[in-house]
Amino acid sequence: MNLFMQAQAAAESSAASVSLGIVFFVGFLAAVVLGSVAWYNSKRPAGWENKERPDIVPKIDK
Repeated sequence: MNLFMQAQAAAESSAASVSLGIVFFVGFLAAVVLGSVAWYNSKRPAGWENKERPDIVPKIDK
C-alpha cells in the first residue's frame, strides 16, 4: 500500500513541476517580448539614434 502512495505522490509532483516550468517559461517569454517592445519604443541610447525599428515591433503613440 505504501508503494502505491509513493508512486501517486511522485506522479503528482512531476505534473506540478512541469506545470510550474511552463508557467515560468511563458512568463519569461512575455517579459522578453514586452521589454523589447518597450525598449524599441523608448528614447534610443547613444549610438542607436539613427537605427530603424524592426517591422515586428509595433509603434506605440505616447
